[in-house]
Amino acid sequence: MGDAIAGVGVIGCGNISDRYLSTLNRVRGVSLVAVADLDADRAHAAASAWPGVRALSVDDLLASSGVDIVLNLTNPAAHAEVSTGALRAGKHVYTEKPFASDVRSGRELITLAGELGVQIGSAPDTVLGVGTQTARAVLDRGDIGEPIAATAFMAIHGHESWHPRAQFYFQPGGGPLFDMGPYYLSALVHLLGPVARVIGLARRGEQERILGSGPDAGTRFPVEVETHVTGILEHRSGALSTVIMSFEVWRSHLPLLEVHGTEGSLSCPDPNRFDGPVELYRRASQSWEPVAVAAGYSDAGRGVGVADLAGAVASGEQAIASGELGQHVLEVMEALLKAAQTGTRVDIPGTCRRPPQVPLIPAVDAATWRRGQQRQ
Repeated sequence: MGDAIAGVGVIGCGNISDRYLSTLNRVRGVSLVAVADLDADRAHAAASAWPGVRALSVDDLLASSGVDIVLNLTNPAAHAEVSTGALRAGKHVYTEKPFASDVRSGRELITLAGELGVQIGSAPDTVLGVGTQTARAVLDRGDIGEPIAATAFMAIHGHESWHPRAQFYFQPGGGPLFDMGPYYLSALVHLLGPVARVIGLARRGEQERILGSGPDAGTRFPVEVETHVTGILEHRSGALSTVIMSFEVWRSHLPLLEVHGTEGSLSCPDPNRFDGPVELYRRASQSWEPVAVAAGYSDAGRGVGVADLAGAVASGEQAIASGELGQHVLEVMEALLKAAQTGTRVDIPGTCRRPPQVPLIPAVDAATWRRGQQRQ
């Protein structure tokens, strides 16, 4: 792309990488230039699917002058190490969630990025789509009055039935909270603002799980994390969010995410998706009504957050799916587990801004729309 404002290099060519590569190859202003993986064959296979993309070693990718942003798609336990190496190479970084495996490592990343004058962003970018952003527009218009409470429920029985290498989901840095929690908690911060303190309880059910697919199907492996987490978040705005993140539920009719206010209620779509129905119940109407799409990146896919980061860097702004938000979500998750272990209320040590709203813009323009704003 001749008009590219950022070259992207991907480290980690696992299951999720194809979705990112597909999005990045259709976004204006972003050029996918290289991929790397510890498994060289996997890197070459990923590169061969996209014209002009080279398969490199990790060191060569970090040394490449054509790579401005490193997209870190490694396993959660490696996120901090890989992001650190990319930052030290002078690259901007966008990492898959969680931002890091522990709060201390996350703080070090934020500090390092600031010292080096580069940006770091963090998944999930699903919250930048028209689903969560339209719900945000409803709240900002005041359609449900003052938000009082929210519920966020992720209730499944885990990934071992379908993922051929699911073990890491049940190791430190995984579990339902660290794996799926970032989608729901990021959405709650977009909707209601940062969290001040939490209380919580957690437990695990089975001590072993069994792989249900792939070449190792039937293999037993240990469960090393809590697999059912229940918490209450007190947002700095005063709103209270009740959260359940579980790998212990076979089937459920629980709503995914709802917000309730003094004048009505809001039904939000799955925060693990970019779109979905938004419904509004108002005191005056006494019925659920569909809400028209009003904000967010339309036709988005995984990787739109990378494009948004590229545009933010070019315009001197902060990315919306920022490392600051990723770190805050990490602090909330760690605090929930600490509250469960100690039986106490735990204050969140840091905070973040409530991210700005995403205008209603096609995802293909996620890296370039700020240019138009600057010309106005």
